[in-house]
Amino acid sequence: MTELGLPDDIQACLFDLDGVVTKTAVVHAAAWKETFDAFLRDREGPGFRPFDSVADYDEYVDGRPRADGVRTFLASRGIELPEGTPDDPPDAPTVNGVGNRKNVLLLERIRTDGVEAYDGTLRYLDAVRAEGLRTAIVSSSANTLDVLRSLRIEHLFDTRIDGVVARERGLPGKPHPDTFLAAARDLGVPAARAAVFEDALAGMEAGRAGHFGYVVGLDRVGQSDALYAHGADVVVQDLAELGGKE
Repeated sequence: MTELGLPDDIQACLFDLDGVVTKTAVVHAAAWKETFDAFLRDREGPGFRPFDSVADYDEYVDGRPRADGVRTFLASRGIELPEGTPDDPPDAPTVNGVGNRKNVLLLERIRTDGVEAYDGTLRYLDAVRAEGLRTAIVSSSANTLDVLRSLRIEHLFDTRIDGVVARERGLPGKPHPDTFLAAARDLGVPAARAAVFEDALAGMEAGRAGHFGYVVGLDRVGQSDALYAHGADVVVQDLAELGGKE
């Protein structure tokens, strides 16, 4: 399957959303920074150490379910909060409250600035489907369906495993492989015949842990070495480098 840059036995392609299909990773990082900086300022005063929207985002937040991102980052600062519940208000001093505050800010940014897709990924998706491969969107975001509908591209995916579905099925998020494995099962394809497309280090780890047939890293922020170290078989800056070019 050289025209797609994939091994010949691959039958399905499992795509992350933010940073792979859509240009929303930077929006997520900005919303996380605003959220965590406000939290840390209130807790520690004006001398707090700000959230780093590159290093902290990549290491502790990117690709993880929202509550896991809150928990993992705060643990890196030696902070523990009560879990709360998913319905906590955004000002609640809980893991879920902080996560819900981030989601409010994210949706405000998306409504203001809109969402764009990567043209190279859309062309690649068209090429993949033209070759008869199955496709899935696999994202920790609970807003996945709204984003896909806003771009009118939900028809490009045969199944969707996102934050909403993962919660309904009790699936742990990335770096655990369970959401990707669920997508492969939904498509009727064994993991060894599926390719994972991710830009997050946690997604690379999920691809490696699930023993998928091929793991493609998207290097949008200059972290090629880290993507390889966390499990990528190949790293590209755009999926047009693999195939599906006009």
